[in-house]
Amino acid sequence: MATEFAKIIHAMVVESAVPVKELALRVGKPYSTLLREANPYDERAKLGVETFVQLVKATGDISPMEHIARELDLELVPKKRPAAK
Repeated sequence: MATEFAKIIHAMVVESAVPVKELALRVGKPYSTLLREANPYDERAKLGVETFVQLVKATGDISPMEHIARELDLELVPKKRPAAK
């Protein structure tokens, strides 16, 4: 059974503005491996935390981080705030 977090990871990978093949190159994974590791229904393949961090950086999608923060009752606050106008 796919968890909500696994579905968020999958969406981050396949719905990114960066094509999956490019993401695979950026994180140093074969295309098929990345797709398998991001597949929420493949219980045998797992996405490592190092790859997860690289994917967040490559896509700019922090929705998985936001999910983790909600689950742990934490706030996710950006380090740098936009300059006031």
